[in-house]
Amino acid sequence: MKKVAILFGGQSTEHEVSRVSATSVLNHIDKEKYSIFPVGITKEGKWFLYKGDIENIGNGKWVEDYKNQVEDGIKLLLNKEVDVVFPVLHGMYGEDGTIQGLCKLMKLPCVGPSVMSSAVCMDKVYTKYLLEHEGIKQADYVVVNAFDYGNYSEKFINEIEHNLGYPCFVKPANSGSSVGITKAHDRESLENGLIEALRHDRKILVEEGLNAREIEVSVLGNDDPKASVPGEIIPAKEFYDYEAKYSNGESKLLIPANLNDEEMATIRNLSLKIYKKLDCAGMARVDFLVDKESGEIYLNEVNTIPGFTSISMYPKMWEATGLSYSNLIDRLIELAVERG
Repeated sequence: MKKVAILFGGQSTEHEVSRVSATSVLNHIDKEKYSIFPVGITKEGKWFLYKGDIENIGNGKWVEDYKNQVEDGIKLLLNKEVDVVFPVLHGMYGEDGTIQGLCKLMKLPCVGPSVMSSAVCMDKVYTKYLLEHEGIKQADYVVVNAFDYGNYSEKFINEIEHNLGYPCFVKPANSGSSVGITKAHDRESLENGLIEALRHDRKILVEEGLNAREIEVSVLGNDDPKASVPGEIIPAKEFYDYEAKYSNGESKLLIPANLNDEEMATIRNLSLKIYKKLDCAGMARVDFLVDKESGEIYLNEVNTIPGFTSISMYPKMWEATGLSYSNLIDRLIELAVERG
């Protein structure tokens, strides 16, 4: 039996989402095929091997369940006591190449893309820079960093208004689950949005607000990746923010998306092209915006450790494509071992 460490929690703003994703993975992984080692990382950065009730991971009670915590959970990796690491860690210090680098140093197979790919995909600005060079269509944007905004805020506000106009989206460059993202309709909401985004990152991406549908594709594989059927998000709110993703039951997920065969094929092929250009491996979810009037397809972002909750698009799109949740986990572990 392969020994698999499932990492959850972490120090990012997506700590809570990670716990829920990990609970779902732990409930679906084949216990007869693998020896499972759930390793929780607290918001303070402490690592514990957790031996208690899986459901206490999702609700957060695990961190107070001291009798089921084994200190120095990181030693499982450092002493190579496991065969594979599955980081169910969204956002910084988990999805950004840091955990991937640790695994590489330890020569431990790790589920998902490697260091460079993880780091580039985590940073929305560098993703744009790289794919712009490859001719991938993306929304127009302005990059703002904390130092420049602090000293030349009026200059950047004017640049955004002139180049992008309203509405526009204000995003921390390194954040997921729509944490810190706002939609600005005027100067006041733009200024407030920049302040909010700067709470989460020193580098901000401001994008033009396209009148678009949100289409996503799950990609799986190493050198010969496959794309799932696309899915479509109908957000309960003005856009698919954190609350609309995880709290508001009114948001709808359409799988497959309402696209004709040609549009389906185009988006699937484009997701594979982007996946390969970014040197992804294992898995990624590629998100697109499709203009409601022109039908033009724009890349939105790439997530290298997408959500694995019961309502997350990544496993749901694979289920609709014919790959069950449990078999998806098997395949991800196989791909990690194959990549080494």
